[in-house]
Amino acid sequence: MSIETFPIHKLPGVSHIKRIAAKYYEQQLLADVIRAGNIPRHIAIILDGNRRFAESRGIERTEGHFFGAKKLEEVVGWCQELGIKHITVYAFSTENFNRPENEVHALMDLFAQKFREVVRDERVHRYKIRVRVIGNIEQLPENVRQAIEEAQKATQGYDGYTLNLAVGYGGRAELAEAVRRICEHIERGELKPSEVDEDVIGRHLYTAGLPDPDLIIRTSGEERLSGFLLWQSAYSELYFCEANWPEFTKIDFLRAIRTYQSRNRRFGR
Repeated sequence: MSIETFPIHKLPGVSHIKRIAAKYYEQQLLADVIRAGNIPRHIAIILDGNRRFAESRGIERTEGHFFGAKKLEEVVGWCQELGIKHITVYAFSTENFNRPENEVHALMDLFAQKFREVVRDERVHRYKIRVRVIGNIEQLPENVRQAIEEAQKATQGYDGYTLNLAVGYGGRAELAEAVRRICEHIERGELKPSEVDEDVIGRHLYTAGLPDPDLIIRTSGEERLSGFLLWQSAYSELYFCEANWPEFTKIDFLRAIRTYQSRNRRFGR
């Protein structure tokens, strides 16, 4: 075997050296991001690639979603490390109800489990994380709605961080609901049509009271918003990452933040 074809990655200790090198690069990247400042206040993430991750590992799709939920816990910690106060994640769209019944059922059970865990998660209470669900909650199963209500009630007074989970969410549906509610105000004489402006619309969106996302990240190599935060994303910076969501690393995350820092946000000016 020639030196050119020798599988160097199989040498003893090579994997360990690669892990050390990756950790060193991660620490340097973190230092660079902190030094640069200009940390986004609000990031939104489209959690894509759980099923592809599962298929690549030869495991059930439902297990891919479990690994995706664990990854979200990690990413929330990374955001706290940088002082990112608001996080909105696209976890389940209205179109996702069209997936195979067993997969949807497993996902709903996972949501119910994770929302119940919020109530007793000491990290949530220590860091004052307010958990909110945005979307049409009424179309979710009763056990999920109940778990959501418990999580939101347990954290409603917190103001340290905000974690919005888009479940049963559709961007066009959100805008349609906002328009309906504004029309109801007009019918009752509480609002004049001439008074409807961007601020009024913003106050009727699911994310009312929060700044628009500065940065939207999508994993798994897809490069579209898929209806996510259609109004709020008007001036968001977009970052697309090849890694499937459960494989999204801190290096991937820091690269996204660094790319955001390198851009000149002109807001149309």
